[in-house]
Amino acid sequence: MARLLVVQNGPSGGPGRFGDWLRADGVSPDVVHAHAGAPLPRRLSGHRGVLVLGGGYLPDDDARAPWLAATRALVAEALAEGAPVFGICLGGQLLAQVAGGRVEGRCGEPEFGSTPLTVRAEAGGDLLFHGLPDRVTAVERHVDAVTALPPGAAWLMSSERCPYQAFRVGERAWGVQFHPEADAERVRAWDPARLRELGLDPAELCRRAERDGPAGAAVWRRVARRFAALVRG
Repeated sequence: MARLLVVQNGPSGGPGRFGDWLRADGVSPDVVHAHAGAPLPRRLSGHRGVLVLGGGYLPDDDARAPWLAATRALVAEALAEGAPVFGICLGGQLLAQVAGGRVEGRCGEPEFGSTPLTVRAEAGGDLLFHGLPDRVTAVERHVDAVTALPPGAAWLMSSERCPYQAFRVGERAWGVQFHPEADAERVRAWDPARLRELGLDPAELCRRAERDGPAGAAVWRRVARRFAALVRG
């Protein structure tokens, strides 16, 4: 199986169903628990690409998350070599920053729970996002956001509150603000007190995630299959 380096940035932020889908399609996710002190490789070496997961940091928050410097270097290496990259939430923001875009903390309105997304016309020719429904849903959990795409990036998806929901750098590197790996079970595990502090109803977030789950899973399963094919080469 083709090996994919996976950087985990928080204890509850694992690859979830996205990792399961990749395994089913011939890709072995090598998860490095960087948040727990596990060392990242200095080079991609035997890995065919890199997947960077979400976490409660900005992409250059090296004081709190010192492994992010090594993660940025690995993403830069993958971009230089044309290796497949997929960045989720923090991972997508990190890709944007490495490629010359801009990320801002606590920018705009937060997005939590299952969120409607619009697939832009530019996605029609994209290797991962072509042929998706015009409107899809995915789980969101963010207060930070990409505020300027990297030069030359393809803008693929948007939402009402956050314009840059998905983008591509070059031909084989993607960043998304949402969480294709997360399902209703992940939403149920969120701290209800924290959600109420943000003015959110935990029960309603769970209901929406359960309602939208099957259709969303079908869409992100397709995307995972396409990414796995690129990693396999």
